[in-house]
Amino acid sequence: MSTSDNPFFQASSLPYQLPPFELITDEHYLPAIERGVAEQKAEVAEIIALSEEPTFENTLEALERSGVLLSRVLHVFYNKSSADSNDVTNAIEERVAPLLAAHEDSIRLDGRLYRRIRSLWERRDDLELDDEERHLLERYHTEFTLAGAGLSSAEKARLTDYNTRLSSLTTTFEKNLLADTNDLAVVVDDLAELDGLSAGEISAAAETARQRGLDGRYVITLVLPTGHPTLASLTNRALRERIMAASRSRGARGGDHDNRAVLLEIVRLRAERARLLGFADHASFVTADQTAKNPQNVADMLERLAPVAARNARLEQRELERLSTDGTVESWDWAHLTEKLRHERYAVDTAAMRPYFEAERVYHDGIFTAASKLYGLSFEERFDLVAYHPEVRVFEVFDEDGSARGLFLLDLYTRDSKRGGAWMNSLIAQNHLLGDPTIVVNNLNVPKPADGRPTLLSYDEVVTAFHEFGHALHGLLATVTYPRFSGTNVHRDFVEFPSQVNEMWMLWPEILSGYAVHVETGEPMPAELVERLHASAAFNEGFNTSEYLAAALLDQAWHRVNADEEITDVAGFEARALAAVGLDNPAVPPRYASTYFAHTFSGGYDAGYYSYIWSEVLDADTVEWFRENGGLTRANGDRFREYVLGIGGSADPIASYRRFRGRDADITPLLRRRGLLED
Repeated sequence: MSTSDNPFFQASSLPYQLPPFELITDEHYLPAIERGVAEQKAEVAEIIALSEEPTFENTLEALERSGVLLSRVLHVFYNKSSADSNDVTNAIEERVAPLLAAHEDSIRLDGRLYRRIRSLWERRDDLELDDEERHLLERYHTEFTLAGAGLSSAEKARLTDYNTRLSSLTTTFEKNLLADTNDLAVVVDDLAELDGLSAGEISAAAETARQRGLDGRYVITLVLPTGHPTLASLTNRALRERIMAASRSRGARGGDHDNRAVLLEIVRLRAERARLLGFADHASFVTADQTAKNPQNVADMLERLAPVAARNARLEQRELERLSTDGTVESWDWAHLTEKLRHERYAVDTAAMRPYFEAERVYHDGIFTAASKLYGLSFEERFDLVAYHPEVRVFEVFDEDGSARGLFLLDLYTRDSKRGGAWMNSLIAQNHLLGDPTIVVNNLNVPKPADGRPTLLSYDEVVTAFHEFGHALHGLLATVTYPRFSGTNVHRDFVEFPSQVNEMWMLWPEILSGYAVHVETGEPMPAELVERLHASAAFNEGFNTSEYLAAALLDQAWHRVNADEEITDVAGFEARALAAVGLDNPAVPPRYASTYFAHTFSGGYDAGYYSYIWSEVLDADTVEWFRENGGLTRANGDRFREYVLGIGGSADPIASYRRFRGRDADITPLLRRRGLLED
C-alpha cells in the first residue's frame, strides 16, 4: 500500500493532528500497525548499533523519538476497538495482540539496549540532567529491569512466550465479554413490566429494541458493573431478578463466550511469569512499580476497611428488610429498597432527579463551567471536525489567554459496538519533544433516547461524567517534554486521583445551581433537595464500599496465587476469597465477578483495582484542602494544575502530592466520607 493510500502513513494536516476519520477504513489499521512495528524496530536497531558511548540524547531521547507511526495508529485503533468495534476490528485485535507483545519484548528484553540504559543509570549523578530527564532515566531503568532485561536468553524466550500468550488471552476475554453482554440484554414484551422507569428510560429501551429489529418491544442492555441502574426504579421484582441474573452470568454460561477457562489460564501464566521475574506472585510484580510498593501494603488497607464496611452493610440490610414485602433482601432488591429508604429518611428520590440532569446542561453549565472557573479553560464545539462515529462531538479547548490547549471528544451513548463502562482515551498525547498537541476522548454508556427527546442522566451518570472529565483534564493540562510522561501516564494507583477530585464539583453550590435545572419547567433544583443530598452523602456506603472492596480483594486474591497452585473452579475460588475477608454476603455481590471483571483480566488493572480507593485517600484529603482554602477559585485550580495535573508523569507522584498539600495524605477524610470511622 502506498503512502497516498493509507491515512496513517503521514501526519494529519487537520487541526491538532485530528486523525482524518472520513478517510480511515478498517483496511488501513493492519498495514499501518505492521509498518509501524517495522519502523520502530529499525529505529531501535540504530540506537543499539551505535559505537559511541551511551548519552541521554543518543539513547533515551532517541527511544522517545521512535515509534511515531505505531503510536499514531494504535491510539486510534484501540479507541476504535473499544468504542466502535466490529468483526473486522476484533479480528485485527486478535491478530496484532501477540505481534505487539512480541515487539515490546524485542525492545525491553534486548540486553544490548539494557546495557546502554544501565550505563546511564550508573553515571546518573555525573550527567547534569534536569529533573524530568533524571526521572525519565529512572523510569526506563526500572521498567526494563522489571520487564526482564537482565534474564538469560533462555529465560527471555520463556518470558516472550508468556507475554505473547497473555496478550491473546486478554483480547479473547474482552471479546467474549462484549459478545455475551450483547447476547444477555434483557428483552421485555410488556410495557407494564417497566413500571418505575422514566419516560426517557422507556424511550431508550424502545429505541434499542428498534435498532435490534425488535419493534414494539423493549431492550435493557447490561452495564459493566454487577448492579444495573434500572434496579433502583423498577417495581417488577421478577424483571429485576432477570436483569441481575443476566448480569451475573456473563462469561460463565458455557459455550463460545465462556471466560472461565480463559481467566484461569491468564492467572496461571501471570503467576509463572512473576516467578520467572523473581517475584512471589503477580501482585508483587505489579505493585513493585506502584506507589503501594508491595501487596502487603494493599492488604493492610483493604483488610482494615473490609470488616467495618461489611458490618455497615449488614446494618443497612436489616433496615431494608423492614421495607421488603417478604422480609428478605436479595441482590436484585437492594437498590430498589435503598431508594425507598433514602426517600423515607431524607426525602431524596434519585430517580426523580433525572429531569434536573439534562446532558447538555450538565456538560456546558456544569463540567465545562467548573473547568473554566478552576483552570481558565473555555470550550467551543467544532461542527466542522469529523470524529470516528456520528454520535461523537468535538470541542476545541482554549486556555484563558486564548491559546489553543487541545481537542475534547465526547462519546456519550451506549451501542452494541461499544464495550461497557466509562473511560478516557488519548488520540494524540502532548509532548514538546515531537511537538504533539492533545486530543482526549471521554466514553460513557448512556442510553440514547428517541429522536426529539432530551438526554436525561441519572445521578450516578452525572458522577461518572464529572469523574471521566477529571481524566480528560489530566490529559489536556499535562505539559511535558517526553512522550513517556504525556497526560495520564502515571502510576496505576495514582491515575484515579485527579478524576476522583473532579467529582467534588458536581454538588458544589456554585456549579450545581448552574446546571441542575428542570428540563421542562426551567426551575432550579430545590435548595432543600440539595441539602438532603448532602445529608445523605454517607447513606448506603456500607453497600457501596463492600461491593467495591469485594472486587478489589478478589483481584488481589487471583493475583496472589503462586505458580505452584492449581485452580480449576472459578466460582469456588471466588466464594473462598470473599468468605476469608467477610464479604460473602449474597445480597451484596462484588461490583465485578471474575468472568466479567474486565478491569483485571483485559483492562490493565490486573492486581491494581485497589487503586481506586488507594487514590481516594489522596482525593478525600484534597477535597478537604479545597474546602479549607476557599473552594472553587483560580488560585486553587492553578495550584492543583501546577503540582498534579500539569506534570503528567514527569515527576514522582507522591513527592508532588507532598509539595501540593504540604504533607502526606491523611486517611481520616476517606474514613469519614465512607462512614468507616469506628466508634
